[in-house]
Amino acid sequence: MQDFKEFGMDRKEFQKQFGIIGDSLEIQELVQVVEHVAPTDITVLITGESGVGKEVIAQAIHGASRRAKKTMVTVNCGAIPEGIIESELFGHEKGSFTGAAGERKGYFELADGGTIFLDEIGELPLGTQVKLLRILENGEFLRVGSSVARKVDVRVIAATNKDLEQEVRNGNFRQDLFYRLRSVNIRIPPLRERRDDIPLLFEKFAKELSEKNGIVYAGITRDALDLLKGYYWHGNVRELRNVVESMLVLERGKKLDVDDIRKYLRLDSAERNLPMLIAKPSEYDEKHLIYRALIDMKNDILELKNLLKGVFTGNGTVGEHEPFQSSTTVNVVPETVSLEEMERRMIETSLKKYHGNRRLAANELKISERTLYRKIKEFNL
Repeated sequence: MQDFKEFGMDRKEFQKQFGIIGDSLEIQELVQVVEHVAPTDITVLITGESGVGKEVIAQAIHGASRRAKKTMVTVNCGAIPEGIIESELFGHEKGSFTGAAGERKGYFELADGGTIFLDEIGELPLGTQVKLLRILENGEFLRVGSSVARKVDVRVIAATNKDLEQEVRNGNFRQDLFYRLRSVNIRIPPLRERRDDIPLLFEKFAKELSEKNGIVYAGITRDALDLLKGYYWHGNVRELRNVVESMLVLERGKKLDVDDIRKYLRLDSAERNLPMLIAKPSEYDEKHLIYRALIDMKNDILELKNLLKGVFTGNGTVGEHEPFQSSTTVNVVPETVSLEEMERRMIETSLKKYHGNRRLAANELKISERTLYRKIKEFNL
């Protein structure tokens, strides 16, 4: 094993210190790239699906850099409304807009001398992208309402689950910024591409939760681990952590077997574990994804309603006085609902499911938090 001479430790110690779990070839290659880029100030773009652990890699790069003793400021670009994002990033002067009662430092000033991690960089508005490019080029920026250029010494690490090349072709992301960001591009593979790491991750999460909450963890059978390794893991490492937490809390003190695992993997539909080709998120816009989910949900609801009604007349209305009869053919006139109404219902249902947690709701709907905020305002939810 190669020694990380720069850090006075071997690779396993390095991974343990910075929370990078896995022995797979993919993880070893990723760690080697981190080793090479961390001591430099070069801009890094981290790509990968939602939930793969992009922030963990960003923290490792910062923690192994010469800036480690300084601050790393994390900014979720998709969670900041477009109207205030420039103020949040670059700060503002007193009176520069309504409500600006005093001057304020932005995230870049707060990260001066350290690192700024721009998560969901693909959600950054085009106008703000220009100003970010200026900072990347010469370290200069303007506060909102000021004409005086300021300078900062900040290392930029960005992350996205979008295909930025496709976003450039679609006109949603500046080409010059894209090329400036991807000085080094670190792709984190999804969990299904490194299945041998799943047992290690499971044990880590289980032990952490057990120690933190005083919950007895009695272990897991080999067959149960095989089931975990065969699951698709749409939500990647984040989904695995959530499953582990749920199982340990609800099945506490019990050695987990296949039947226990099945209850938490949503194996209610045969199609969930069938091999499938997953299109890149960039091939669909967010509205299309929402509408497709809404239509599927509506069809499921209609099918359930029809099964419960049992008997329909030829024109699709319920026969009030007909006895219940099983039939293989049912004629139904579906309820007519606009796509906008379906979208509103889907968002409302998701918000209720997660008790108003917009981040979780946005993840389930496969849209950005900014889009969700806009929809909430639009539908007055």
